[in-house]
Amino acid sequence: MPNLETIESMKAARRGEAITAGKPDSLLASLRTVYGYARVSTDGQSVEAQIAALTAAGAVKVFREVASGAKTDRAQLGRALDQLAAGDGAKVTRLDRLARSTLYLLHTRKAVAGKGAAFRSLGDAWADTTTAHGRLMLTVLGGLAEFERDLIRARTSGGRRRVKAQGKSLGRPFKLTDYQKAEAIERREAGEETLAAIGRSYNVSAATISRLTACALSGAR
Repeated sequence: MPNLETIESMKAARRGEAITAGKPDSLLASLRTVYGYARVSTDGQSVEAQIAALTAAGAVKVFREVASGAKTDRAQLGRALDQLAAGDGAKVTRLDRLARSTLYLLHTRKAVAGKGAAFRSLGDAWADTTTAHGRLMLTVLGGLAEFERDLIRARTSGGRRRVKAQGKSLGRPFKLTDYQKAEAIERREAGEETLAAIGRSYNVSAATISRLTACALSGAR
């Protein structure tokens, strides 16, 4: 069932159809400063085509970056978001230049909106918060992403309950059996071998051997 925000956005979109028909949205016309963001994945690729398109679309400055779209901590994207102020606009040539996942796209869009700025993708007409339809589409997309997160949480919780009901252990498998742990502790306490030497014999690190305690034989990993 649509939430209240989605219903209100749908109403706004219907009102916007009559207001914006035949002329650009007033938000688009009143943007104070437009910033662009251009990204390529490798040094062998060029951002020049993106920069030209963004400049033609009114961007006064284009932040360019060489980074994977899966990477979320991108320096130039962060600078672009920091530069935004109320009334500004942020533009990309395509949504995949900004994000490779729906969740990160919505996270970035929320950061733009939090600055009081507008967002537009030149190659994706529906991703434009300067229009009523664009705001509606992004609101619906946000609702779908939240629904997807809820499904994932429900499936994960259900899977954990089934695993526990079967008596299985969650998490990484134990590196050592209880017998190996007891034996390693005995060798360590004897003091005749280094921790590294003991660890090598079990194919574990010296740190693993040093953490072993007699009272946690069945719980240490």
